[in-house]
Amino acid sequence: MRIVLVGPPGAGKGTQATRLAEKLRIPHISTGDLFRANISRQTELGKLAKSYMDAGELVPDEVTIAMAKDRMSQPDAEGGFLLDGFPRNVSQAEALDELLKTEGIKLDAVLDLEAPEDEVVKRIAGRRVCRKDSAHVFHVTYSPPEQDGVCDHCGGELYQRDDDSEETVRTRLEVYHTQTEPIIDYYRAQGLVVTISAMGPVDEVTGRALEALKSGQ
Repeated sequence: MRIVLVGPPGAGKGTQATRLAEKLRIPHISTGDLFRANISRQTELGKLAKSYMDAGELVPDEVTIAMAKDRMSQPDAEGGFLLDGFPRNVSQAEALDELLKTEGIKLDAVLDLEAPEDEVVKRIAGRRVCRKDSAHVFHVTYSPPEQDGVCDHCGGELYQRDDDSEETVRTRLEVYHTQTEPIIDYYRAQGLVVTISAMGPVDEVTGRALEALKSGQ
C-alpha cells in the first residue's frame, strides 16, 4: 500500500506510522528522517537543506520533494510506503501526484488521524522529560512520576521542554490548520481520505487504522 499519514501535532502520528509500517511491511518515510539521513551522508540535497536550516529558514518544497523522490525510488519502497510529514501543504501534494503519475503509480489512501484540539494540547503540554536522560518521559496526567518533578528511573529532574508549552503547541496547531489541513480536502476530492479517531490506547488506534485501511471507510 501507498499511504500518506496526516493529523495534528500530538495525534500520535510518529507512533502509529512506525506500527502501521511494520504491520503492512512497508517503509516508514518521514520528513525528519529524510533530512537527517541526507545531512549525515552529506548528499548534495542534505548540504542544501542544511544551509537553509542553519539560516533559520524553512527548507524549500523542491528540496523536500527531491529527497522524497529519491527515497521512494529505493528498492524497499517498490511494494509501497507510508509517508509521514510529507506532503505538508497542497503544493507538495500536487507535486507528489505528478511524481507518482510519472512513475505510473498512485496513492491507495490518506489516513487522517483525528483528535480534539484541547486533547492535543493536554497531551503535549503535560509531557515532562528527564534532564539526565531524555528517553525517560512522563505525563502529569497519563503517566505521572511517583514523586512530582523527579524521574522514577534515575532521580533526575523532570522539566517541560519549550516546544511542549501550551503557547507553542497552539502555535503549531495554527500552522497545521493553515498549511497542512487543506491537503485533507485536496485528497478527499480524490476519494482517498480515511478518517479515524486517534483517541484511546495505542493498540486500539492501530487496529482501528488497519481496519479502516482494509475497508476503505
